[in-house]
Amino acid sequence: MKLESVVPWGRSFAEYEAMFNLTREDLQKNILGCADGPASFNAEMTERGAQVISADPIYQFSRAEIDQRVAEVYPKILAETKANADDFIWQKIKSPEELGKVRMAAMARFLDDYENGITEGRYVGASLPFLPFEPKQFQLALCSHYLFLYSDQVDETAHVKAVNELCRVADEVRIYPLITLGGEPSSHLDAVIKALNNYGVDARFEQTNAQFQKGATQMLVLNSADSIV
Repeated sequence: MKLESVVPWGRSFAEYEAMFNLTREDLQKNILGCADGPASFNAEMTERGAQVISADPIYQFSRAEIDQRVAEVYPKILAETKANADDFIWQKIKSPEELGKVRMAAMARFLDDYENGITEGRYVGASLPFLPFEPKQFQLALCSHYLFLYSDQVDETAHVKAVNELCRVADEVRIYPLITLGGEPSSHLDAVIKALNNYGVDARFEQTNAQFQKGATQMLVLNSADSIV
């Protein structure tokens, strides 16, 4: 991975809680955050005494490098958000400017925690479809704003392999959102569910408590009692 290809845009604990319908019981589980990027979820969960490991290829870079990249892309992302404001629902977050403040606050919290998290093994430089974890190491895996969202950039085969890998390392997997960057249902969703059913994985859709991108109303929930190899 080259840092210039990364577009860091971190989300907060509150957003994860809403996106994945996280309950008090969920928050007590051993959790994997996959493709977390510069989200503050790990930092905020660690402050609560919870167990979270985040996996993302961006963690191969230093704090200074990630900080610099955030500064480089932030104005561009904000400008794109303003240009496409009609694609979003401005309720909890009232404007692109407020969104920018929310994202920067989350990324600042991540950066403050990052070096300690690397030392403690909470941030692992890894990417789908190969994760350096044992079968069923986690009770719950969360994947935010990567799979299905980037359906034009990540093909069907890669999606199937990635979701299989998440099911291998976790008892339950939750993926959000299920639409593309363009706001359309992902063309890979049916193929992924069919492949998982062949492995005996139970797949269901759940309404989420979050909706910011229009049409992003559901998450995919996957449960498998057996390890997937």
